[in-house]
Amino acid sequence: MKIGLYFGSFNPVHTGHLIIASHIANHTDLDQVWLVVSPQNPLKPSAVLLNEYDRLHLVRLAIENDPQLKVSEIEFKLPRPSYTIDTLIHLQEKYPKHTFSVIMGSDSYQNLPRWKNASLLMNQYRIIVYMRPGFPVEETEGVNLVQLNAPLLDISSTIIRNTIKSGKTIRYLVPDNVRAEIESNHYYK
Repeated sequence: MKIGLYFGSFNPVHTGHLIIASHIANHTDLDQVWLVVSPQNPLKPSAVLLNEYDRLHLVRLAIENDPQLKVSEIEFKLPRPSYTIDTLIHLQEKYPKHTFSVIMGSDSYQNLPRWKNASLLMNQYRIIVYMRPGFPVEETEGVNLVQLNAPLLDISSTIIRNTIKSGKTIRYLVPDNVRAEIESNHYYK
């Protein structure tokens, strides 16, 4: 089975994430896209993160009826902070019959050389990059790179959190069941 791993803190998951994941599932040879909820990103402060199990639950709600998408909590069981290469090695051992690719935006791809064991990651795994405006991708020798355009929404988890804090609605920014869960639990207030 060919699996694309879409890593993120998903704080919270929003419609933009889901459009990208679905588009990549539909327009590549992947059998499934797994949204890997990162409990702690080594390049981001964790102070603004909602509890990891609450974020995981919101992603589950968001994709509950989509067979192409799956949520993964694999990084919850690994040492922190989680590094993509460690997660990939762990998943390869756990699912030896699966082939894993890493999904990222072209903005993240530009930072890839700073990642732990970046050369191993780029040489051993296919990287599927969706283009973001202002972040061109240069082909790197030896990298199994797939570039594609995905429909992008100019929204972010930060915008959603700030919208909630200001007492305004996040309708249409997140799936309705995710919005209901955030509102009923007073997340991000």
